[in-house]
Amino acid sequence: MEKSLVLIKPDAMERRLATEILSRLESAGLKMVALRMLHMDRALAEQHYAIHRDKPFFGDLVDYIISTPIVAAVFAGDNAVVRIRELMGATDPAKAAEGTIRKDFGLDIQRNSTHASDSPENAVKEIGIFFTSKEIFD
Repeated sequence: MEKSLVLIKPDAMERRLATEILSRLESAGLKMVALRMLHMDRALAEQHYAIHRDKPFFGDLVDYIISTPIVAAVFAGDNAVVRIRELMGATDPAKAAEGTIRKDFGLDIQRNSTHASDSPENAVKEIGIFFTSKEIFD
């Protein structure tokens, strides 16, 4: 079974949407196999977003994700990465399909309520940043 990391970002946490978002993923047949709430520090945020380090929005992205506690989860299922990204919708909520999580809850391209791994390879890396193997319950 494929796994993917899901983060509930600060804008969704501030609006108390975490359980609604997690419920949508479970209702779609995905299995939650790990869950934790944390307040990311700058080092962890920079590690997570390292792929964007050379982009002009990197600093704002890091500042945003460390602004409040977040929820990190791992979901498992057949084709979990693709299925989760379809459920979340386009990164920019204005371009996301109707009924997707980002269309329903996202505020703008940065405050889009969620993060999900974009490939199975990145999912393995990202999950390893937030969880140990003992914290994942298959």
